[in-house]
Amino acid sequence: MSLPIEGSLNYLAILILMIISLVVASAVLIINKIMGKKPTTNIKKKFDTYECGVEYEGDAHQQFSVRYYLVGIIFLIFDVEVVFMYPWSIVYQSYIKTGPLILLEMGVFFVLMLGGYFYLRLRGALSWD
Repeated sequence: MSLPIEGSLNYLAILILMIISLVVASAVLIINKIMGKKPTTNIKKKFDTYECGVEYEGDAHQQFSVRYYLVGIIFLIFDVEVVFMYPWSIVYQSYIKTGPLILLEMGVFFVLMLGGYFYLRLRGALSWD
């Protein structure tokens, strides 16, 4: 039993892509091994933390305020709102011909997002003090 020609061509393309990626990755590793500079001595400064040229202060295990994580999560929530608005704006012209349902859907979405925003504002989640 033989495979159909069309299906095997798809798998052949994937196989060729995998072979090319393995050859390129191996070539990069081999070139790095041959031409890379090897350290001759290990000094203490080599193992120090480096942060933009600024000398570090204190312990690396410092605690962050919960507000830092809260603001990050709030940012993600409202960032996802924009991700959902982009495809809507792309298909708006073609779907507006079928009726105003697309406007109602986005209106409900905006009301939910604005409701969440005002809730966070009233609770003080966005204040930096």
